[in-house]
Amino acid sequence: MRVVSELVREEVRISIFSWNNKYILKFELGPMEQTFKLNELDILEEGDLEQFLEGEFFENVKKRFEEMGISLRRQLENL
Repeated sequence: MRVVSELVREEVRISIFSWNNKYILKFELGPMEQTFKLNELDILEEGDLEQFLEGEFFENVKKRFEEMGISLRRQLENL
C-alpha cells in the first residue's frame, strides 16, 4: 500500500492510499472513520483526488460524522 497523501482539514484527518488498482480515501474524526474506494481507472491524475477533499463531497463527509457521533453517543447512553 502506497501513501499518496496525508493531511488534516477542519479537524478531519484525511489519508489517501493507492492499493490494488484502487485509491482509498480515509477520513477520520475522533473514534469514527469513513472509507471510500475508487477505481484508479476512474481518476485521470492523482491531483484529481483533491476534488474529494472540498466542496459538497467533503461537506457531506462532515455531516455524516455528525450523524455518526450522535448515534454513537445515544448508544453509549443506553449501555
